[in-house]
Amino acid sequence: MALREEFARSGLWLFRWRSLLPLLAMAAILGLILFDPQEQPGWANGLAWLLACVAVSASGLIVRIVTVGRVPHDTSRRSTRQQTAAILNRTGMYSAVRHPLYLGNYLMWLGVAMVPGVWWLAALVTLAYALYYERIMYSEEEFLRTKFGQEYLDWAEQTPAILPAFGRWKPATLPFSWRTVLRRENASAFALVVAFTLTGLAQDFVATHPFAPNRARLIAFGIGFAIYIVLRFFKRQTRFLHVDGR
Repeated sequence: MALREEFARSGLWLFRWRSLLPLLAMAAILGLILFDPQEQPGWANGLAWLLACVAVSASGLIVRIVTVGRVPHDTSRRSTRQQTAAILNRTGMYSAVRHPLYLGNYLMWLGVAMVPGVWWLAALVTLAYALYYERIMYSEEEFLRTKFGQEYLDWAEQTPAILPAFGRWKPATLPFSWRTVLRRENASAFALVVAFTLTGLAQDFVATHPFAPNRARLIAFGIGFAIYIVLRFFKRQTRFLHVDGR
């Protein structure tokens, strides 16, 4: 099999199982906190560092929100079964970068990987994402190239793959829809709540004897979980969060 076909085939397989990478990253982060606490500097347990980590992750979520809030129906989907694209997105975030959702994913999990305050863990997560998503992006671009031909090639030639060029920004053709964002990004936001809760609880477990979890952390998780359940109900049981053409 030629390398081009091999890259596309392996990229499609990784695309279908891409949700596993955050789980592996989470396992590595928790393992470092629990089993090698001496590696973590003291300042990594401070509020200022936690807020910095949350800010990095929040920037990734914002990238996803800005992207998803203006995309049309049957594009930028969360499906793990097959690649779909009713049209070629070339405005909004897609005018600055070809893979804004993957950029958002990286920033979200980079913030979590920063929690222990160990530089090589953040570097390792960065390398893992680069190697993993490179094949996925290749596979997706082969799909788009086959479907849209020269239209895709013209757009790809002008638009960087992962590092945004905001000087090329073109306003999105559709208005921003918060209901679309709440329907499609609820799980992403709650995943961050879970990730920061778990890393925080792991730090509490190491730092306190007997184990005494931070109360504010548990309250924040409870609020996040309640919002997630409510939005999931509206998504599954009602049409409130559905917008025509999105």
